[in-house]
Amino acid sequence: MRNLFLLLLFLFLTACSGQELGWYILSPNNVNGLTNVKFLLSGLTTTIYISVISIFISMIIGVIVAVPSLSNNKFLTYFNIGYVEIVRAIPLLVLILWVYYGLPIMTGLSFSAFTSGIIALSISESAFQAEIFRAGINSIKKAQWEAGSSLGLNFFKRLRLVIMPQAIKNILPALGNQFVYVLKMSSLVSIIGIGDLTRKANELVVTTYRPLEIYTFLILEYLVLILIVSYFVRKLEKRLKEK
Repeated sequence: MRNLFLLLLFLFLTACSGQELGWYILSPNNVNGLTNVKFLLSGLTTTIYISVISIFISMIIGVIVAVPSLSNNKFLTYFNIGYVEIVRAIPLLVLILWVYYGLPIMTGLSFSAFTSGIIALSISESAFQAEIFRAGINSIKKAQWEAGSSLGLNFFKRLRLVIMPQAIKNILPALGNQFVYVLKMSSLVSIIGIGDLTRKANELVVTTYRPLEIYTFLILEYLVLILIVSYFVRKLEKRLKEK
C-alpha cells in the first residue's frame, strides 16, 4: 500500500507541473477513453493465463530437477547443478526469442507465440523452482525420512506423503515470491507478439502517442494485480501455519 501511495503522489505532483497531460485518453467519461481502457484491460486474461500455466509447469520441472540432488550419486547431483546454473545464466528475453525463432529451425517444430512464451517462461523459472524445492526438502529432518521408511514406504511415497507436505509449508513464501516474479517477467513475451498487458499498452502508444499516460496505467495494472496475488499468498501461508 505504501508503494501505491507513493505512485499516486508522484502522479499528482506530475499533474500539477506545467506539463500538459492527456489523461482524457483513458477517461471512462468519454467513448474513446472507455474504449482505450477496455483495450488495455483486455490483455489481463492473457497475462494471468501465461503466468499461471508457466508457474505450474515450472514447479513440475523444478521438482523433477530437485529430486536427483537428494541422491548420493554424483552424476545426478551434477545434473541438478548443471541444469540450474545453465538455465539461470540465460536471460529470459534471449530464451523467449530463441524458443520462438531458433527452436523451429533446429527441430522443425513450429510453436505459436503463446506456446513459445510458456515454454520459455517455464524453463527459465524451473531453475529457481528446483533450488526452492531442494532447499525445502533438505530442511526436513532426517528422522521424518526414517519414520516413513519404518512404515514400509518406498522413496517416492515417503517424498510424496511425508516430506513434501511439510516442505511446502516451509517454501510457500518463496513460491509466492516466484509467482509474483513470473507475473512481472511475463511482460517480456510481448516481444513476440503475445497480446498481454504490455503488448496492448505498446499498441495503444503507437496510435495515441501518449506513452506517459498509458505506461502509467500499465504500471497500475501490474501493481494492483501483484498486490492481489501477494494478499492471497499471505492468507494461504497463514492458514497453513495454523494447521
